[in-house]
Amino acid sequence: MKRIGVFGGSFNPIHNGHLGLTHAILRQTLVDEIWLLVSPQNPLKSPDDMAEEHVRFRLVQKAIEHEAKIKASDFEFRLKRPSYTWKTLAALRSAHPDVSFSLIIGADNWALFDRWAHPEEIRLHHHIIVYPRNGYSQQSETSASGISYVDAPLFPFSSTDIRRAIAAGNDISAMVPSTIVEECRKIYSAS
Repeated sequence: MKRIGVFGGSFNPIHNGHLGLTHAILRQTLVDEIWLLVSPQNPLKSPDDMAEEHVRFRLVQKAIEHEAKIKASDFEFRLKRPSYTWKTLAALRSAHPDVSFSLIIGADNWALFDRWAHPEEIRLHHHIIVYPRNGYSQQSETSASGISYVDAPLFPFSSTDIRRAIAAGNDISAMVPSTIVEECRKIYSAS
């Protein structure tokens, strides 16, 4: 059975931290492939500074065009909104019964995981891969089955930082893949 890691996010825009994390997970052979699942609208984030979903999806596609084991996915675009993680994962299992899906989340989300909608449903059907986040403990739970803690670098910037840098006219070339630098400048300086 193929093992696919589901890494969901707004990717507003995708950046080198996202890609560094995916490469670390693939190097540690926790999954065979990673799908970057672009969220149409995170219910916890304001849509005001969010680029349109198809624009963000196109940026993800362009950023990973030479990556054999990383795919862009617009799967959630076709689901009822908002699509909570447990519903998205159930729909993925139904659409791809021959695949074993793992959920990739940050230590910040893992700390709040019991407050998610149907966390027991997610843990019952999916391996969870937890990556480090600044300010959150990355303690290994050897007794918890179905959980892996990935050793991945911490990047000192976020998508919000990139949008702010663009607004200020600062260089973003160290933060995003070179293939999308100019497009990011155009998209986010216009918003």
